Parts: sequence; structure tokens; C-alpha cells
Amino acid sequence: MKLKLLSILVAASAATNAFAADVDAEQKTWEVTSELGAIITSGNTETTTLKGGIKVQHNLEQWNNEYKLDGIYKEDEVEDANGDKNKQRTNEKYSISAQGNYKLNEDHSHLFIYGSHVSDYFGAYRSESVISAGYGLRLLNEKTMWLSAEVGPGYKYFEYPDDSTEIDDNGNSLAGEFEGEVIALGKLDYNWQISESARFTQLVAVEYGDTNTKTRSETALLAKINGSLQMKV
Repeated sequence: MKLKLLSILVAASAATNAFAADVDAEQKTWEVTSELGAIITSGNTETTTLKGGIKVQHNLEQWNNEYKLDGIYKEDEVEDANGDKNKQRTNEKYSISAQGNYKLNEDHSHLFIYGSHVSDYFGAYRSESVISAGYGLRLLNEKTMWLSAEVGPGYKYFEYPDDSTEIDDNGNSLAGEFEGEVIALGKLDYNWQISESARFTQLVAVEYGDTNTKTRSETALLAKINGSLQMKV
């Protein structure tokens, strides 16, 4: 395929810190990070992908809380039976989550409670809601890198899309139906400050259940542009 136009803004993250109660930069009370990206291709086929998100971290004496909102939207040019090309939505997904971490006396260990909801118009499930609680610990804590782990039980409640072809044990269609199950959650979060202007991150999270097991991996390299703007690839 000949690519005539490729415009990529992988991510522009602007961080705003306010209401700092402690002069130590590592103890900011509020930290807000926003992200916006777009991929547009043109040639034999046209594709438009938009992605955005916002993360808010609230650090208190006994609690460290995190709130996230993410979304992705994609359109592809498809050809119908008459040979006409039209833009069609091929992906649309939104997620929201919140996690509260209660700090323990031990250094960098905590108890957590977590909740999330995902609305997916093209996934195997129309929506998914999760609530869980567990224990977290920092396994590696060096000056320029750290590795944290979390594990705990949870419960997932999910909805099948109206056009689902899944059936239950009795042969009944599950289209539009809701189901729930107990799950186990695990997460590894790695952060390496390569230099003053470059940082590498790797996140691996697993939600394990008898019906639905989900694995998520996010790898990123962040390059600082100025005091409040960075590029993420």
C-alpha cells in the first residue's frame, strides 16, 4: 500500500501540579497528566485513530489515590458491494477507573481498593465492571528505577453485546445478557528514569477468571520537552 500521508501525534502529556502541601517535589498533593494522540493514514485506504486520556493522582498523609479516564476512537474506509468507499467506525472504547492506596508502616507497601468500568462497542463484551482489593509492595526501590507489584481478589460483572454468538451451558444465547465471576488480579509496574529528560515505563496487569481472562501490557518511552510537556511513544 502506498502511504500518501502519515501524521502521528503519539502523545502529548501536559502535567499540572497544584496545591502542593510539601516543598518536596516527590510529595506533590495533586498531579494531573493529560494525553492526546492521533494517527491519520491516506492511500489505498484511509484510517483515522484518536486516543486521549487523563490521570489524576492525589497524595495524602495516609492515602495515595489515582483516577483515570481513557478513550479511543477509530474510523476505517471500507468498500461496499457496489465498490463505493465509505468511512465506518471500527473501534470505540472508553474506560474509567479509581484506586485508593492506604499506606502501611512498612516503606512503600500499601493496601488498595480498586474499581473500574469499560464501555466497548466492538469488543467481546459490551461493558465490564471490576471491583477488587489487595496488597501492594515495592519490590525494587533504587534512585533511578523502581518496580512495584500488586495482587488481590476481585469480582467482574460483564455484559455480552446484542450480536454476540456466545451460548450458555444449556445452549441459550447470551446476547445482551449479564454475567459475573470472581477473579484474581495482579499487576507489575516498572519505572526507569534514564536521564533528566527521558523515562521508560512498563506496566503488565492480569485479570484472571474462569470465563474471561484479560492481560494488558503498556510500554512507553517518555521524552521531556519542557517543564510541563513531554512526548510519549
